[in-house]
Parts: sequence; C-alpha cells; structure tokens
Amino acid sequence: MTTAHAPRPVLIIGDSITVAQSVARAVRGLGIFSRVAAPDSTAAAVRDAGAAALIVAADDAAAAADAQAAELPIRSQLDELAVPVLTLAGDESPEVLRAFLIETAGVAADWTAERILADQVAAVRAQVGSARLICALSGGVDSAVSAAIVQHAVGDQLTCVFVDHGLLRSGERAQVEEDFVAATGVRLVTVDATESFLSKLAGVTDPEAKRKIIGAEFIRTFEAAAADIAAEDGAPVRFLVQGTIYPDVVESIAADGGVAVKSHHNVGGLPDDVEFELVEPLRDLFKDEVRQLGRLLGLPDALVDRHPFPGPGLGVRLIGAIDAERLAVLRAADAIVRAEMTAAGADAQVWQCPVVLLADVRSVGVSGGARTYGMPVVLRPILSQDAMTASWARLDYDLLDRIATRIATEVDGVTRVVLDITNKPPGTIEWE
Repeated sequence: MTTAHAPRPVLIIGDSITVAQSVARAVRGLGIFSRVAAPDSTAAAVRDAGAAALIVAADDAAAAADAQAAELPIRSQLDELAVPVLTLAGDESPEVLRAFLIETAGVAADWTAERILADQVAAVRAQVGSARLICALSGGVDSAVSAAIVQHAVGDQLTCVFVDHGLLRSGERAQVEEDFVAATGVRLVTVDATESFLSKLAGVTDPEAKRKIIGAEFIRTFEAAAADIAAEDGAPVRFLVQGTIYPDVVESIAADGGVAVKSHHNVGGLPDDVEFELVEPLRDLFKDEVRQLGRLLGLPDALVDRHPFPGPGLGVRLIGAIDAERLAVLRAADAIVRAEMTAAGADAQVWQCPVVLLADVRSVGVSGGARTYGMPVVLRPILSQDAMTASWARLDYDLLDRIATRIATEVDGVTRVVLDITNKPPGTIEWE
C-alpha cells in the first residue's frame, strides 16, 4: 500500500507485538487507520511515521503492565512528542479508544472500504503508469483481491497466472478459471504443471524439503509463464502484484524492529533476484478488511469467504511421501469436510479447518466383519484472527460424527478420523 495515499496513522507501541496488534485491530474497528511499531521504538520513530496519535499498550494485568510498559523506551520520551498519547493497561475497550482518538485527539474515522479502494486504485495508477503487470493467483482471497484492485485500476495491463501444481483441493482450479474471471474480466493464463511437481516430489518425506521443492518449482514455472507473456508483443513485464497483508508485515518487525510500514519482501516465495517491482495493494490491511474490499469489488462469496490455504497446498497436509493416489485420498476426505461444514452453516464458525492425511501410518479398522488397515485422517478446526495465535474450534458433535462416518465409509484407504485439539502456541496451524 502506497504510504502517500494512506491517512496519518495512529501508532501502537506495545510491550509485545501481539499486544500492539490487538490494539491496532480494535482501533481499525472504529474506522481509524492504525499501524504497529516495535516495542523498542523511540520518539524519533513516532515522528518519522507521521503519527496522528500514539497509544502505548501493556499487557492485560494492570500491575504487570506497569512494570512491563516502564521498560519501553518510548515511556521516557513522551515529553518529546507533539501528538496526543494514551497509555493503556489492558483496557482497549471501544469506549476508551473512541473517547481518546475521536474526542481528545480529533482523529477522523474515515478508514472505510470505499476510501481504501479509491486510495489504492489511485496509488496503483500512480506507481505503474502504462507498464505491464503480472500476478500469481493462488485461489486465495488475498491474491484475488489484490488482482481485482489492480484490474480495476489499470485493466488489461494486468495478466494473472494460475499455476496448477497438482496439490489443489477439489474444485479450486475451476473456481479461479470460471468464477474469478467472470467477476473481474481479468486475463488469466493457467499452467498445468502437475506432472512436473509430482515427479520432483516423488519419495520426499521431509517437510522442509517438500516446501523447498514446491517453492523452487513454482518459481521456475511462474518465471517461464512471465517470459511467455513478455514475448507476446516484446513489452517487458515490469511489476509483480503480491497479496501481502498487514499481519505478514507485522511479523517482520518482531525481528527487524521499526514501524510496520515497509513492504514485507518475498512473502510470495520469489527469489531476491527476480527483476520485478512489487505492487502490494493490501499490505496495510487485516484479513477482515481484505474480505470487505473483495465484496465491494463484487467477487463471489465463495472466494471472498474462502478459508486460508497454504501456498504448498495439500503438499503440507499429506504427511509422508506425495503421490497421485495419496493426494486423491486426501482430496476426497477434504471435500467431505468442506461439504458437511457448508451444509451445517459452520464455515463462518472457524478460521479454517485443515484436513491432514497421515499417509505413512496404518491404523486398524473393521469392514465387513474383517480387520482392515488404513490411513488416519486428522481434522484441525481452528479459531483465529490473523493466524499469529489460534485455538481449536469446538464444532458440533453431530457435525463431527457425520464427517467422521462419511470419511471412514466413503474414502477408500481411510480407517480412522481424529480431532486435533492443540492450540497455537504450542502447535502450529499446519502440520508441516
């Protein structure tokens, strides 16, 4: 997101990035633009960020908060600032924030989807001029909304590339090729690279090795597609559209410090030597704000409300070596879970529900009065706001029963369905 087109932010400094992000989200809920700064930020950083106001936020327990907040460098530098300052000790209620920001600091509540869209259309046009752009569509809401904004701004200067790596869920390719194109009119190039991906993944079981293979093969496939597009009329593709969102940026400041303003480079997994300039229209937005923009742009609900799905696809949800047969098992189980959750109206009750196949495990079952051995399937329904932390979702027992019964009886090779009830931390959302 081009900073020149964003309003002056309310800057949040917390004794941890998690605390600061929580307050930042609450401020956004009032229709006010906010940004997160690192705990060690100074008065100079606040001035450089052009803050309209500053909130210094500590942990929930007031007694602990005083001790923790006192360690923040900014606490000893508040007299150097010429902006309104609020110190919070666990109370981030809308009433407290509204009273400070609107009544005391005079900050305008003008952070709306309509403004964001107008600002970003203007920013994209100013950045790219008449140059050509390319966007790697993943089927997820972030890349889809990014592409839709750019298409709205510059039309057929944009070409989208969808790489089918053979690790997609059932129906996802059709959703991109049909629904997204119909809603936006974007030019789409689809590359079916299934055979290439699966051949390179054959026999590989190490999770990190899988990710590296999938990432490297995606880069090779995407670069080849970009070269073909550039060769069509000899005009180079100068810009790459990325679906970076604000939590991606916030994560970078935990290690790098500073204010979460800069682009979170390389989120899409592309190498540092790729010669594209980045266009990131969503990098100041949380996921719920991205979905609001998607609806404003007229994208289909099925795409806007789509649960997050990892870039490596089913490759990190199939534990063990990947092959077409095992993928078919996992794809069938996943389709049952998604269908049953949609039928029960449970999609909105979870952040996402990964379905995992333990392909190298054999669990005993009973079929037709005889013992059978098959693979377990793991359900991982979770609740989260931005995936930085998560808790397991308490789905209705009758729904879980229907899902387990259907998978165990309808999907060949599966004998058992289990529920993962691990929070994040200590567990991660994905198994690999």
